[in-house]
Amino acid sequence: MSQGTIKKLTDKGFGFIQGDSGDIFFHSSAVEGAGFDSLYEGQAVQYNEGMGPKGKRAENVRIG
Repeated sequence: MSQGTIKKLTDKGFGFIQGDSGDIFFHSSAVEGAGFDSLYEGQAVQYNEGMGPKGKRAENVRIG
């Protein structure tokens, strides 16, 4: 799993994680073990990198 920090959250249910390979998109449906509303900017997260229709995206996003 890759590690990063939440860079930006939107009220539309998605955000961006700042990781080792740059910024990566994530959708609220990719968050595991916590609700999207409990996330905050600057929070440390772990995730798997995957591919979506518009490029790289974070999958299996977990706090920690």
